[in-house]
Amino acid sequence: MEDAKHLRLILRDFLTLNECKELEFIHKSSSTVGYRPNVFSTTLSHLIATNCPHFIIPFVPIRERLKEKVEEFFGCEYELFVEFTGLISWSKGASIGWHSDDNRPYLKQRDFTAVCYLNTYAKDFKGGLFHFQDGEPTTLVPKAGDVAIYTADSSNVHSVDEITEGERLTLTLWFSRDSTHDEDAKLISLLSENLLCSSNNVPGSKLPMLASSNMYWFSPEPVSNQQSGFNICCARIHLLGFDIYSSQEKSCFSDIMILMEPVKLARADELFEHEFANILHLLQVVQFYCWKASELLISCFETCKVIQLSQSQKENIIALKSFVLRDHQLVEMVFSCVSNRQKCQDSFDWAKFSAAISAWEDYTHKLHEELLLSLPYWRTERIIYSVPFKGS
Repeated sequence: MEDAKHLRLILRDFLTLNECKELEFIHKSSSTVGYRPNVFSTTLSHLIATNCPHFIIPFVPIRERLKEKVEEFFGCEYELFVEFTGLISWSKGASIGWHSDDNRPYLKQRDFTAVCYLNTYAKDFKGGLFHFQDGEPTTLVPKAGDVAIYTADSSNVHSVDEITEGERLTLTLWFSRDSTHDEDAKLISLLSENLLCSSNNVPGSKLPMLASSNMYWFSPEPVSNQQSGFNICCARIHLLGFDIYSSQEKSCFSDIMILMEPVKLARADELFEHEFANILHLLQVVQFYCWKASELLISCFETCKVIQLSQSQKENIIALKSFVLRDHQLVEMVFSCVSNRQKCQDSFDWAKFSAAISAWEDYTHKLHEELLLSLPYWRTERIIYSVPFKGS
């Protein structure tokens, strides 16, 4: 669907469902508090900073295809640079009034915007309809896989309705003709530094590292006030029906400990004996399980040691939960959609979860190997692109 007068293009089913689900997995494993109230974001530079540079690989072919479409439609072949790539989710209460993407002085370099919808209106969230002030279509109903591409100027003034339930997830890209705003050059530099510093690591064994605790704390109050609100990593795990156990004494609980120290997973009265390096490591495996549960095969070699929680362990879990989820009603309000939660709960199996750990390790190993092979080409060409390898 095209509107030449207002310079916009709507592409239906541009992304596959699996591409949408993979990016959803990355976002729900990595996101931090976003740039406006009730918004969460995952940028490519953040993935590098938290020792997850391999998660950039799934973005690469999508960025290429989108850039080609923008250049083709607007007749600017070989002129554009990707300025920004990010996953952005809007939860209950988030909205945006009428504006254009270049209505702030520091955004004047932006020429085009592409918004890729990763989940679907009415199924995954309510509210959040996208409106153009003029031209056709006047309203976009988000559907997983669809893309809206438009000029970032006054001809495409737009708004987004308030989210009333669930979490509306998009992949957003900004494009510019100004090479000084080229995201690729900055990312390649960060990747080179990251992989150089971790050159002694065994590929695939990389574990996520956390950013500042404030980046994971959601509160209706200012970020500096942590008397109310919740840790979004812990909240995502909790809403899927799990609890977090730490061997630390309750008196030792602190923001740093919650983020950095090893933790285990509990469910109902059972404790899974596998230890995870930190809360992000646990969150990634839990989200991977929810993404891939229907495909996981249980091997006779999988270890699945589950024990009954003791009374003291239960008390530890309760104390930890009260520390990281200080406002349970707020958690339910912000992440109120139950579809994915119910799916994980209905199909849960400790043996399958154990298989998810191995599958997650294989998945990250594969991505990390591809990143190591691609980076030399990216550095030479000074652009991030899909490198064709023999046998791939």
